[in-house]
Amino acid sequence: MFLAGAYVVVATLGSAVRTVVLPRAVPARLGSVVFVNMRRVFDLRVGRAATYERRDRMMAPFAPVSLLCLALTWLVITYVGYVAMFWALGEGSLREALTASGSALLTLGFEVPDSLPTTFLAFSEALIGLTLLALLITYLPSLYAAFSARESEVALLEVRAGSPPSGVAIIERYALINWLGGLSSIWGRWERWFVDVEESHTSHPSLVFFRSPQPDQSWVTAAGAVLDAAALTSSTLEEHDPDARLCLRAGFIALGRVAGFFGIPVPSDPKPDDPISIARDEYDAAYDRLVAAGVGVRPDRDQAWKDFAGWRVNYDAALLALASLTMAPYAPWSSDRSSRFRVRALRGRHFSHRGGPRRRPR
Repeated sequence: MFLAGAYVVVATLGSAVRTVVLPRAVPARLGSVVFVNMRRVFDLRVGRAATYERRDRMMAPFAPVSLLCLALTWLVITYVGYVAMFWALGEGSLREALTASGSALLTLGFEVPDSLPTTFLAFSEALIGLTLLALLITYLPSLYAAFSARESEVALLEVRAGSPPSGVAIIERYALINWLGGLSSIWGRWERWFVDVEESHTSHPSLVFFRSPQPDQSWVTAAGAVLDAAALTSSTLEEHDPDARLCLRAGFIALGRVAGFFGIPVPSDPKPDDPISIARDEYDAAYDRLVAAGVGVRPDRDQAWKDFAGWRVNYDAALLALASLTMAPYAPWSSDRSSRFRVRALRGRHFSHRGGPRRRPR
């Protein structure tokens, strides 16, 4: 009984450390269980036939509430583990063991231990309880700092990409103000943004489910719009920008690793001619829009399409899966074609994702 209680407490501490302290994408099973079950509860509240507005309104508190439930779960499991240890040391009846554990965990002090072993247990439980609360208190500011940094770029993109965001719209708007050279500033900022998102959203996976302040914005659809704009720049525009290709690489690595953390199957080395979710007629419509905006495009449309597909295939699967997982708002070429991803993807299975170069378009 004592060893079982001690194991439960140590396992709970390990889960808390992996969730809050460890700066590495290591799934914590307890956190995954809490988030999976909370997602099921919220899905039941939303309903299958709900409009997007209702889904967005109902899912907005999902991540914050799940975090609070995770902290409560840590405390409850620690409490139960110490109840087992107090009882094993002969702390009277089960009720007395429950009282002793609760008094120590919450530092109430109305139960005085009557032996050295139980005194040690009471002190250690009080220390663990305070540590768990302190970890949560220090965890939240860093979490919201990462959220704020992510959302500032998402909100700024609306000026350049419209609402909902679109990769074609980004290039069109820069063409209309005769400043296509200004696209380079987007590639540099968003390359750093992708690197930050990869680190923060795998170290603190709850960030994936924090929704944007505006219901029509999403970090997933914003990422898709920037990547599509970079893919069009690298494949379709007459003048290629090397910075766009660096942004593309940072983007598909980041989305692939975030998707991989949640156990979403993403091809690690897709071929340029693998199928993508964008149809040829959709690309042709985008090509015509760029021509109408006065953008210089490559005359060989067939080769431009092949090169675009060769870039898009690197991030297509991850983008659509994350759009579905997060219930992202409508945006062309991303959430408008994502299927409803099963909630078991939240289980946090570790996914082996290679960070090496993927195949470039020929």
